[in-house]
Amino acid sequence: MKPQSRLSRGALVAMALAVLIGIGIVGYLGFGYPPWVAVALTLLTLTTVGFTSGSHPSPGELLFTAGLAFLGVGLFFVILALAATAIVEGRVSFFSRSRRMRRLDELHGHFIVCAYGRVGRAIARELAAGEVPFVVVDSKAELKADLEQDGRCYLIGDASDEAVLRKAGIGRAQGLICAVDSDAENVFITIVARSLSADLLIVARAAREQSADRLYRAGATHVVSPYATSGRRMANLAVRPHVVEFFDVARAGHPDLRLEELAITEGSALVGRTIRELRGSAVPLLVRHPNGQLVANPGRDLRLQAGDVLIVFGEAGDLSPLDRE
Repeated sequence: MKPQSRLSRGALVAMALAVLIGIGIVGYLGFGYPPWVAVALTLLTLTTVGFTSGSHPSPGELLFTAGLAFLGVGLFFVILALAATAIVEGRVSFFSRSRRMRRLDELHGHFIVCAYGRVGRAIARELAAGEVPFVVVDSKAELKADLEQDGRCYLIGDASDEAVLRKAGIGRAQGLICAVDSDAENVFITIVARSLSADLLIVARAAREQSADRLYRAGATHVVSPYATSGRRMANLAVRPHVVEFFDVARAGHPDLRLEELAITEGSALVGRTIRELRGSAVPLLVRHPNGQLVANPGRDLRLQAGDVLIVFGEAGDLSPLDRE
């Protein structure tokens, strides 16, 4: 139950109690009791304490008192149920928040997704499908229900705030994705994130073409324009649909097939090894050397060096031997 809902229900209960007290006082005044006696009899009846009278009450008075007592008991149980619900929800919220903070503390090599709008949700789905750890940061508290329902690790706060980014584990993160609707906010988030981590991979969204240059100067590693990307994709679907299907194969009903990139780092067991020596049946498609040179369809005798990036294609199970190198 949301706080606003709890407050509105509490207000309704208070109003109902005030109405019952008013009805009781007016009723007993109608039976000829003095005002202070009418108030006392009403409170005693609603609390089910009961009262005694020196005179014999009339049938109407007895019926009125019984009805008032019945309504008082009913209202008491409503109050009790609301209190129990608030306590349970408070505990659930506390444990949920504690669990979420533990998940945040355990994240390493993750991505920070800024904003959970249409673009942010699509990014989250892709990362979740690839089993890539990530945390969503959004300033809109009303999105908590959606984030909880989708099972996302999240943090409610301003992504341009250093404290929020530190809480999201930017020092341990692999990258940050700015998916806010405002280009100005994306620029500011990029500046703050770059100041906190010089080596962080930052992918930023630019709605306007002129914003791309500002984002690069702010420290973004890559800048994506949804409109330009959509245009290229639509054109490619019209001209070369099978190529697009190849790159989207993991989302086209073949979850076991995927493209993967393997970075050859300094000290890796793959340094100095040839393509022929790689284990697994994944198909090597491309090698990118540190100087930017691209080698398509690399030969089996090509020797890998530190800084190379190898693009392979195959079933997920075939890629795991490469991942363990």
